[in-house]
Amino acid sequence: MSKWSVSIQAEGDRPVELSEVVALADAVAPLGGIASGVGAMAYGGQIVIEAENADIAVEAAMEAFAAAVETANLPAWPMTRAEVIGEDEFEAGEYGLDE
Repeated sequence: MSKWSVSIQAEGDRPVELSEVVALADAVAPLGGIASGVGAMAYGGQIVIEAENADIAVEAAMEAFAAAVETANLPAWPMTRAEVIGEDEFEAGEYGLDE
């Protein structure tokens, strides 16, 4: 199994308040996560998932993110973006971070 960093964004119909992003940050913290979206028409998070491959990681992350959104009492807006980076890809410098 590998570790994957998955970033997810959900878009809605109103700006997100600071208190909502703080609640989401608290909900994703156990997943090694962070949250974003203050003042935007979307909220998002980045979490770490262990999985066999990128597809499974994204699927698991979307489920975990949906649960975090529910825990944070945020509106269940549609997830519009998901990006995944594997620890092997990151360590190999594929993202412009060569030594």
